[in-house]
Order: sequence, then C-alpha cells, then structure tokens
Amino acid sequence: MLKQLFDDYVALHQSLGYKFRTQGTLLRSFVSFAESRGEHVVTITSVLEWAGQAPSPEQRRNRLLEVRRFARSLHAEDPRHEVPSGDIFGNACHKRRAPYIYSHNDIQRLISEARRLGPAGSIRPLTYATMFGLIAATGMRVSEAIALRLQDVTNDGLIIAQTKFKKSRMLPLHPTTRRALDNYLTARMKAHSSSDKLFISDKGTPPAYETVVTIFLKIMRSIGLRGKAGTPGPRIHDLRHTFAVRSLEDCAHDSEAVARHITALSTYMGHAHVTDTYWYLEATPELMAHLAADGERLYCGGTA
Repeated sequence: MLKQLFDDYVALHQSLGYKFRTQGTLLRSFVSFAESRGEHVVTITSVLEWAGQAPSPEQRRNRLLEVRRFARSLHAEDPRHEVPSGDIFGNACHKRRAPYIYSHNDIQRLISEARRLGPAGSIRPLTYATMFGLIAATGMRVSEAIALRLQDVTNDGLIIAQTKFKKSRMLPLHPTTRRALDNYLTARMKAHSSSDKLFISDKGTPPAYETVVTIFLKIMRSIGLRGKAGTPGPRIHDLRHTFAVRSLEDCAHDSEAVARHITALSTYMGHAHVTDTYWYLEATPELMAHLAADGERLYCGGTA
C-alpha cells in the first residue's frame, strides 16, 4: 500500500515539472524500510528509526523533513498516517558547504582510475573516464552529461538540450577535450546499443544518475580523496565549482575583463542569473594573490 502511495506521490510531483530525483530516492528507501516491518501507513516510530540511521545530523534532519512532507500529504486523506514534528532532530540554518577545488593532478587521477574500471574490454571504463573528464573540462551538470545524445555532438561543440532551467545552450570545446570526446565516439559507434544517448554502460543502456555518483565516490575512495562511506569529502558537483574557479584564475587581471568573463561564464554554465555563478566561486591562493596585488595597486594610487 505504501509503495502505491509513494508511486502516486512521485508521479504527481513529476507531472508538475519537478524531477524529484533525490527526494524520490530518499522516500523509496523509507517505504522499503517501513514495508519490511509490515507497516502500511507512516508511523512516527518508523520515521525516526529510519531517519536516525543517517550518518550525520544534517542528513538525519533532511530525511525527517522529506518523509514529513510525504506524511502530511497522505494524512490529508487518511488520518492514520502519522506526521512527525519537524524539529525532532533540531533546527538547522542553511550553510554553504565549502567546495573542494580539484587540482589538475586530482582530475588526472580520477580519469586514470576510471579507465581501470571493468569489465575488461567493455566500453564502461571509457564511458566514465570520458564523462568525468567532460564534466571537469566544461563545468556541465552531471544530469546534463547523462542526458547528452549522439546528435548533440556537433562540429561547433555540444548542444545542452535538457537543462535545469529548460533552456538549450551550446558549449564550445577545447581542442584537447574534443579529441578525447572523438576517441570515445569511435568506441561508442562500435558498441551494440539501441539507445541514442552519448554515454552508455557495458549493457548498452545509459547509466542512472545514482550509478554515476556511486562510481565517482568509489573512485574517490580508491585514490584517497575520500574516507569511508558516510564521511564528507570531494563531491562530483565540486568539479563544476572547480571549473568556475579555474576559469576565473585564467582571466586577465583587469576589472572590465573580469566582468565580461563572469557574464560569459554564467552563460556557459547555464545559469539563469549571473549572481548564481558567484555561488560557485571559492577563494584559492592564486585568486587571493590577484586580489592582494590589485589592492596594493589601489593603495598606491593606481587602478585595479
């Protein structure tokens, strides 16, 4: 019964235009947990026990709030569903998690380790090595990389047709990135697959978002950039932060050039507003050195 209620709840949100990916994954886990206990309605006891299994306070609270929204929706039609209080695990204010800025060596190790994935002789290692490299080189979203189709690869670059804000954009590629992508395309065109997606698994089907993230985290642990499961560390989304920061580091050292660069970067990354791009910027030694030099010029009567 809970499974059917869950399916209807997800379908409703997706019909309204929400992808409901992360929320759906959490709720699916809770429903499986509750049904394994023989329960057909949401109970506070099960919610707290399931949410309490999360490894951090923030994740426990996120689990609680997600199921609470689900329970409130169900309770409106059936009062047997219990709605837990939203502050059982405390009240947390939103804090920006400091992104991990990858070094060139980090990214090279990531790609090299992806090439060692099995099965031997399959397209799978090349798929993940190319996908991770493409995300690092373009700053595209993981969902955008997964959604790429063969016809989206053009002579002018990549067409990002399925974006977060429902707008398409063109991504020109650096020659080295283009060569890596062309090498993958050679293998991709020889692979047996009925899918038109650019990236496929060894079974010929496009990988799921959760699978891509799982493989990424596995590689991060294998190369020593993350600890055991449940501990914080570099995320795949941090590749997008890294792209934004490294792009700014390479920008010319004058305010007008930086302003033009930020506008172009915002468009390239698919942001609705240039202020969204500022969220991706993080202080690095090189950027701080630029700021210090500009500040000194201003102090001495010059212009930054």
